[in-house]
Amino acid sequence: MASNKTGQSRPGKLERNIVAQKLSLIPPSGIRKFFDLLSSMEGVISLGVGEPDFITPWNICEAAIYSIEKGQTMYTSNQGMPELRQELSRHLEKLYGVHYNPATEILITVGVSEGLDLALRAVLDPGDEVIIPDPCYVAYSPVTVLAGGVPVLIPTSVENGFRLPAPSVKARITPKTKAIILGYPANPTGAVMSRKELSDIKELARLNNLTVISDEVYARLVYDGTHTCYPSLPGAKEHSVLLGGFSKAYAMTGWRIGYAAGPAEIIAAMTKIHQYTMLCASTMGQQAALEALKGSERDVKEMVADYNRRRRVMVKGLCSIGLDCHEPEGAFYAFPSIKATGLSSEEFAEELLKEEKVAVVPGTAFGACGEGHIRCCYATSLEEIHEAIRRMGRFVGKHSK
Repeated sequence: MASNKTGQSRPGKLERNIVAQKLSLIPPSGIRKFFDLLSSMEGVISLGVGEPDFITPWNICEAAIYSIEKGQTMYTSNQGMPELRQELSRHLEKLYGVHYNPATEILITVGVSEGLDLALRAVLDPGDEVIIPDPCYVAYSPVTVLAGGVPVLIPTSVENGFRLPAPSVKARITPKTKAIILGYPANPTGAVMSRKELSDIKELARLNNLTVISDEVYARLVYDGTHTCYPSLPGAKEHSVLLGGFSKAYAMTGWRIGYAAGPAEIIAAMTKIHQYTMLCASTMGQQAALEALKGSERDVKEMVADYNRRRRVMVKGLCSIGLDCHEPEGAFYAFPSIKATGLSSEEFAEELLKEEKVAVVPGTAFGACGEGHIRCCYATSLEEIHEAIRRMGRFVGKHSK
């Protein structure tokens, strides 16, 4: 206690945190750190940004423009435009054989990121544990913490193709486990889970009454096989939330339109949060998404074929300069090992940017198991990929042990 002039005690200043304590548990994005560095540099080839280099197909843009011209600039239903939900229901049934009631089982979100946030907040109580593969998309653990949950990271590695092994999941399930996050095809590794591997996870989820949140935003970007939609597995739909969107397959990152599909009870809970936070996704963006589903299939196939060509060039190039790289089966990322250089992932990325002006993302941005790797996005032109490989080869030659 402090004293005043009369000698009487008075309360001292109360010390308190202005910022919520849980935010101290969340590091800044390891991806953004490097983009802050390269923003002031000229002549940089970026293999870092995880978005298509294609422009949104014109018919999609035109649909949004036309909606504005018609004055369709008001709010939509909180759940999203009924016609978009209906078309999305048909789309998912046609592609994967899984049916969702558009009135009660589909929610249109502001990108897949909002869908992830809503799903976790809808199913988690404070202290609930969420099983997450490591490495994984940078948001999975932070958003779990923000929702009051506890991330439980399961190591994956190049030896198992960066897939989530069911025995490792089983070993980490406790009475507090509430959910599992699957992100396949995977960012940053390009890994794809087989139907059998997903079925093994499904059985664990069923036996332990767990909700599976399946982030399938890269579902259309699978190259050598077919994508297995998790909820399409027998008995999986009832305990899972499917997250998807238009950013990657339709080159619509800036439009911020995603969706969640799942049991009516969970979608209703997610919608309740959505009502008070986002209200609804952009009306013009939803009109664009509707057109994407109706009239852009050829564009998707052409873009995927182009990514596949770039994938092969990227992997072959990385291996040729001494960076071992497993074959990514999906998404648009290569995740080569840089252990031959003796540098840490962060050192490699920082020095490569400074010395050769090539931007990559250190593997540790995606989890501790990403150490010894870097993420290289091949959603850029073949010309830039060839030049980036040339520069990286020069760098690796100087730094190899």
